[in-house]
Amino acid sequence: MSRLIQFIHGKESGPWGSKITYLADIARSLGYEVESLSYSGITDPQKRVEKLVAAQQKQSAYLLVGSSMGGWVATTASALIVVHGLFLLAPALYMPDYPPHQLGCSGENIEIVHGWRDSLIPYQNIVRFAKENHCTLHLVDDEHRLIQRLDQVGEYFSNFLKRMGSD
Repeated sequence: MSRLIQFIHGKESGPWGSKITYLADIARSLGYEVESLSYSGITDPQKRVEKLVAAQQKQSAYLLVGSSMGGWVATTASALIVVHGLFLLAPALYMPDYPPHQLGCSGENIEIVHGWRDSLIPYQNIVRFAKENHCTLHLVDDEHRLIQRLDQVGEYFSNFLKRMGSD
């Protein structure tokens, strides 16, 4: 399997926003290739999954990194394509206006960062997901975008990549 990381942006952001750019630089420094498709204009999370699955037929990702709606997309896509792990940032899970997510990745290969003060996605949703799937969860004192704790998110991401690379 390649050492490609596929980044999946959120509903209101773009493929190379500040958070993805920051994390992509960390990934490149550790020898990973990175890609970030544009889902701009696609508001239906299931349509975003379809686009990701189609792209994976050309080059399959080793890891998926999803933020907000992109976290839902990464989680659901993991049931349809082979990936080694998921790194999720404030994922839109158990949200009333989203279809139920799917999961095809082992909880031991999932790491989540979520803000205590997230006003869009309740942290309780993410605690539920982490508990049900036995994955690592980092709750930080930040809001939905996790910008105030970006350095901390980067440390978690770097450690996650090192751990995944040694599996």
